[in-house]
Amino acid sequence: MNKVSSRDGTPIAYVRSGVGLPLIFVVGAFNDHTRCGPLAGALSGDFTVITYDRRARGESGDTPPYAIGREVEDLAALIELAGGSAAVFGYSSGGVLALRAAADGLPITRLVLFEAPFTGATSDLPARLAALVEQGRPGDAVELFQTEGIGLPAPVVAQIKQSPMWPALEAMAQSTVYDATITTELATPTAAMAAVDVPALVLTVAGTWPVLRESAALLAKTLPQARAVEVAGAENHDIPLEATAAAIREFLR
Repeated sequence: MNKVSSRDGTPIAYVRSGVGLPLIFVVGAFNDHTRCGPLAGALSGDFTVITYDRRARGESGDTPPYAIGREVEDLAALIELAGGSAAVFGYSSGGVLALRAAADGLPITRLVLFEAPFTGATSDLPARLAALVEQGRPGDAVELFQTEGIGLPAPVVAQIKQSPMWPALEAMAQSTVYDATITTELATPTAAMAAVDVPALVLTVAGTWPVLRESAALLAKTLPQARAVEVAGAENHDIPLEATAAAIREFLR
């Protein structure tokens, strides 16, 4: 992977491929750049696609103290790398971050928001996660985020703890603090976010969770240039590759 320095000096690891107008993918909780890799690959014949590891995960670095604005600066560095402007695809909490970046004035030409969780719910979850990480209890932080931050049932979390993916999730424990900060501090779109006058495609899957369907409806009603599309082929917050790629290709063209 290549790396670019964010404003605070944090190295941000990324992969770039394809040809055409730039499209940057911002992933969600427990994701590194590979989460959107298949989707980026499907679109690389039409666009220059950039996937990256958000700070505190994968091959990217991290510089405390955390602030959402620092993640906006990470995206700004990638947009500059891409040529000064870019379309942005935001998945889950990455969609919240992408909309915040547009509200902060980053040169984002178009937004694709895939099930961004504007739930309206605020809590002290970030502080509790940070305490667990500081105590050297990354597994407990992962479990807490999965149950309270995502809403997974305890039996499902227990199964995940026994799976081969658990060590990789523990390695991302610090990032749960960041995603929880994003989804609690920005539990509803701010006035600046609601006023983002950039063409926006709001995507959901047919079998998604009710709270994400409600969030998509809120965005479609709130953003001045939003268009909502339901894509088939997946459920439970997953990304159906072919249908999503087709919807993005049509929107960006």
